Amino acid sequence: MLQLAADIVLIAHLLFVLFIVGSLPVIWVGAYLKQSFVRNPWFRYLHLAAILFVVAESLLGIVCPLTTLENTLRQVETNSSFIQYWVHKILFYRFPEYVFTLIYIAFASLVVVTFIWVPPKHRFG
Repeated sequence: MLQLAADIVLIAHLLFVLFIVGSLPVIWVGAYLKQSFVRNPWFRYLHLAAILFVVAESLLGIVCPLTTLENTLRQVETNSSFIQYWVHKILFYRFPEYVFTLIYIAFASLVVVTFIWVPPKHRFG
């Protein structure tokens, strides 16, 4: 039962990562195609908040709560970040934590620039 719960947490974590990474090209393509959903304030602020949360975790050296929860359910010691843990497990290759922090900051910068380039459209009235 705990393994199933851990798998559900892992799937939720994967969906969170896919939301963060996948939303940026969707916004770019949607803006190019003049799709109104890419200016939805809920979508855009949630996307911005999600990547800023990841950057804050990384800068503060905090292990992601989803990683901690999954590892607790699997009864695995949590001593590295989600990305480090799974990259090591899948590819047997590790990068220093600062590399991921720099990647997160660069990606967040793209999200902020996109937020300015394609701002959310607020509907008043």
